[in-house]
Amino acid sequence: MSVLGIDEVTYGADDLPTCRRFFLDWGLALVAEETDQLVFETLNGCRVIVAATTRAGLPPAMESGPTLREVVWGVQSEADLAQYTESIRWQPGFTVGAGRIGCTDPNGLSVRLQVTRKRAIDVQSADYNTWNRKDRVNRASPAYERATPIEVGHVVFFVKDVAACERFYVQHFGFAASDRYPGRGAFLRCAPDGGHHDIFLLQRPAGDSALNHVAFTVRDIHEVFGGGMHISRCGWETQLGPGRHPISSAYFWYFRNPAGALVEYYADEDQLTADWEPREFEPGPTVFAEWAIEGGIDGNTRRQKSAEAPKGQFITDRK
Repeated sequence: MSVLGIDEVTYGADDLPTCRRFFLDWGLALVAEETDQLVFETLNGCRVIVAATTRAGLPPAMESGPTLREVVWGVQSEADLAQYTESIRWQPGFTVGAGRIGCTDPNGLSVRLQVTRKRAIDVQSADYNTWNRKDRVNRASPAYERATPIEVGHVVFFVKDVAACERFYVQHFGFAASDRYPGRGAFLRCAPDGGHHDIFLLQRPAGDSALNHVAFTVRDIHEVFGGGMHISRCGWETQLGPGRHPISSAYFWYFRNPAGALVEYYADEDQLTADWEPREFEPGPTVFAEWAIEGGIDGNTRRQKSAEAPKGQFITDRK
């Protein structure tokens, strides 16, 4: 029995037309639309819902302004759902109905579980050639004009009490610790075998609750680049990236999100098993990023934002 991953996230936002444009540019499919709610899907059916803050039944917010209101995690079967029901029955905000169970985590976030509704898909990704392994022969590596995210891969929150939140997800949902900033941060994965983290919890000195970002998995580093440059061409603002995280090994690109905080394209994270021993790190810029481009890459010039645009002539034609 284990949680499989994120099935759905719900934002509460005020400017739905801008959010609609953003997530379509981001590469999601709009599958349902009402005056006060938008429903998008990734390639594998993971849902991203953007609801007006005035919509009835929207879970309460952890912070002011547009932000994430709910995370729905998927499980394998009804039997699993029944076992998790017993695990969280006495937690604050416990609820059951409409094929879901849920409660409120120690940070004030609405969390739910359901039998997963994501679908299996066949996705082709890049092969890589290294010094001792040649997986791509007589084939060029791909280049993408935009991204089509596969799923919501992880969520990151600022939390009031990182120890209490880690304890909640480990004890009640069976999550496993991957790495930590002692007393300040915890990277957790849904199961002993899986990607580096499905949720990352960060405690700031103020001890506040807030969304940091929602991360969307794409095929490979080339789609991180292609997706990021498309978003740049559309006029959306880079927060940081592209770059690479040394802790999870993933390539990233962060953008500001009109539905709340940040969103990330990422690919190539570490895969871990029960044999993995969590490491401890002191947080800092070089721990966060092995390398990163401030301001992003301009989608038209394909150079760093502050760099000079390429000349009209090719280099071999210049004097």
